[in-house]
Amino acid sequence: MQANEDSPRGFVLATTAYLIWGVLPLYMKALAHIPPMEVIAHRVLWSIPIAGLVLWLTGRTGDLKLALRSPRMLGMAVVTACLISVNWGIYVWAIANGYALDAALGYYINPLFSVFLGAVILGERLSRLQIAAVALAAAAVLILTLASGRVPLVAFGLTLSWGAYAFFKKALPIGPNQGFLLEVLILMPPALAYLGWLGLQGEGHLIGGTTRDMWLLLGTGLITAVPLLVYANGAKLLRLSTIGILQYIAPTMIFLTAVLIFGEEFDPARRVAFPMIWLALAIYTGSMLRRPRRQPS
Repeated sequence: MQANEDSPRGFVLATTAYLIWGVLPLYMKALAHIPPMEVIAHRVLWSIPIAGLVLWLTGRTGDLKLALRSPRMLGMAVVTACLISVNWGIYVWAIANGYALDAALGYYINPLFSVFLGAVILGERLSRLQIAAVALAAAAVLILTLASGRVPLVAFGLTLSWGAYAFFKKALPIGPNQGFLLEVLILMPPALAYLGWLGLQGEGHLIGGTTRDMWLLLGTGLITAVPLLVYANGAKLLRLSTIGILQYIAPTMIFLTAVLIFGEEFDPARRVAFPMIWLALAIYTGSMLRRPRRQPS
């Protein structure tokens, strides 16, 4: 059994993945003139050769063949594939339409939502600190809702889709690399159908757009598959508490990009709500670090 400790290799891999996710808004902003559905279709399509190559190099293609012959596993993978595509779609739309701050908020809230999900669905008991963190985050969202007169749908959409994806992904009895390839293979037929329809209408950007568009769309496979695969391998070599701290790298970078580069308004309500979220995350992280480590048996 693997020791419950951090390894330098795991730290480097996980940090690299979060840094890539942190700069992803810059890449997606360059694709803002292309419809989000088209971007998602290309993310799916060009992720397949990369994920397939990784699986072939690691000699795990047999696991995928077994999964393709299991109706139960295929059904579960259809659910996770739908959820990840929804998450990608909301994210791409948010960046293109000036809601990067809401995207950052969604990913900040996500770990607290996962704790809430575990308590409601799995009956996991929450500590007082965890209850306080969830309540503080809920209060911050309420402030944003009352101040703007609307629910922050982008943040909620990203939180719900990613939280549900992570929840169902844990139940998928297949490795993360194999699972990702299975998901994009499931999404491939609708992606190809949509891109084919765009091509017939003369509206596709891969061939009908500029050379820059073509290379950016081809590159979506790299920026999609690489961080997911790198993270999946790094997370196995780290303690859960370490992952819990590292996961704040990406939303912090998205937040800074939204304010300092995209020029999104950091209004008074956000100046109150975001520090409340950060405090909630600090409380939540502190509760994780206070847990006694299990002694190896």
